[in-house]
Amino acid sequence: MLPRLAYLTLCRSIQFLALLAGGGAAKDWEILVLCHQLTVLRRQVPRPRLEPADRALLAAISRVLSRSRWSCFLVKPETLLRWHRRLVAGAWTYPHRQPGRPPLAREVEQLIVRLARENPCWGYQRIKGELGGLGIQVSATTIRVMLHRHGLGPAPRRTTTTWRAFLRRQAAGIIACDFFTVDTVWLRRLYVLFFIEHDTRVVHLAGVTANPDGAWVT
Repeated sequence: MLPRLAYLTLCRSIQFLALLAGGGAAKDWEILVLCHQLTVLRRQVPRPRLEPADRALLAAISRVLSRSRWSCFLVKPETLLRWHRRLVAGAWTYPHRQPGRPPLAREVEQLIVRLARENPCWGYQRIKGELGGLGIQVSATTIRVMLHRHGLGPAPRRTTTTWRAFLRRQAAGIIACDFFTVDTVWLRRLYVLFFIEHDTRVVHLAGVTANPDGAWVT
């Protein structure tokens, strides 16, 4: 008898509040029902399983909803902020690729070292040409790196002159160039072209662009 009386009292109270609110309160009551059902589900499922699309939607909605209303989310505010940072960082995530050229076969490496030791007067281009005659395509830069790894400098004095000493003597006439990137607050990536003098280490900024194509670089 007592539970039935409490229920009837609750029904009369809700009907009275509905009359005070007027006819436009149907949506508020619907929200109240959904919130209470959500509370019941939370008691039954302590930790709901969210898919990546669910996390993205909740994180996006949290950016337009004031912090004082974040209590309606299933997760903590720290979790929403972590999801947002992870999604923003994902905008600059690129597929991983192995840097540099593929390694040379061991037989080719041994052949390059043998040609350089048996022919001290052969430069990188000459070795490249001899390898090309054998059907082996290797760039002069790769040959230089390979010989330097084995302690062999440029021709014609590989036994006494190192590549580092050669660069030091020629530094006054060498200028290198490259790009570095800058990410703006609007998640836009800019490319900066710069030149550096090997001798003085003076850096010259050439320009900034979001699309560094060949025509712009030229």
